[in-house]
Amino acid sequence: MTTQTTTADPRDFTDDWRRWYRAHEARLADPHGFLAITGLHWLDDRPRRFPDAPGAWRSDRDGVVVLLNEKEELVIGGKPVRGEYRFGVLAERGGVDAVWGDAVIEVAKRGGHDIVRPRHPDAPLRTAFAGTPAYSPDPRWAVTGRYVPFGEPRPTTVGAAVEGLEHVYDAPGRIEFELGGREFALTAFPGHGAGRLMVLFTDATSGVTTYAANRVLTVEPPAADGTVLLDFNRAANLPCAYTDLATCPLPPAENRLPVAIEAGLKIPRERGGS
Repeated sequence: MTTQTTTADPRDFTDDWRRWYRAHEARLADPHGFLAITGLHWLDDRPRRFPDAPGAWRSDRDGVVVLLNEKEELVIGGKPVRGEYRFGVLAERGGVDAVWGDAVIEVAKRGGHDIVRPRHPDAPLRTAFAGTPAYSPDPRWAVTGRYVPFGEPRPTTVGAAVEGLEHVYDAPGRIEFELGGREFALTAFPGHGAGRLMVLFTDATSGVTTYAANRVLTVEPPAADGTVLLDFNRAANLPCAYTDLATCPLPPAENRLPVAIEAGLKIPRERGGS
C-alpha cells in the first residue's frame, strides 16, 4: 500500500476548504434543513395527530397514510391533496417531502420504521444557528489512500443515534491509508452520487473536541488504480450532532480510529462546543 499527503498550494487548499465549509453550513441552515426539524414522530397502525403537522397519520403493511380534514391541505409533487392520501411503501432511507404552508413535512423510513419529521423555517435551533466550530484546514490531513473492493458487497449492521434502532448498509469495500507511519483501514459505505463513498468514523478527538458519536467523510469515486483522497479537513458532522431528532448511523467497530484526527468540524455550539 502506498499513501502520501497531498501537496496542493496552501492558499488554494484553504480557499477550497472555505468554499466547502460555507456550502456545508448553508445546507445545514437551509429553511428546510435538519436544523428546521421540530419533531420526530414514529408511526404505527393507530391514526395520530401531531402539533407540527396537519392530518392524522398511520402506517400499515401498505405504507404511510394521512387523513386530512376539510380545512387541511398538503402539496405533494406540486399537486395539492386533501382527504386521505396514501404515500405507499417507502424505501429504506427514502422518503417524500410534503409542503404545508412554509413548512415541509418529511415522510420517510429509517431503520425499518416509518416516520414523520416536520421542518419549519422558524424552528429555534435554525434561527439561532451561528455556525459550526472547525479546525483550521491543514494539507497534512489530506492523505491519499487505496480503495480495495470486496468480492461482493458485505451487509453491515450499525447502531444509530436513536437507542434500539439499527441501520444496514451494503459495504462495497474498504479504504487503506497511512497516518504518522501507521497503517489503517476504514470500511466504506455507498455515498450520494454514482461511485461516491461514505466513511463513518470516530477517533481520539471524539467526545473531546469533536462530536462523540460519529463524523462522516465523503470520498469521490476511486481512480482506475483504486486511488482515493481522504481529506479529513472535510470530516463533517451528521445531523445528530446538532439535534436529538435525527436517526444517524454510528460507525462500524473497525472505523473507530485510535489516533487523533485534529481536522474537520468540531462539537457544535448547540452541544456545548466552542
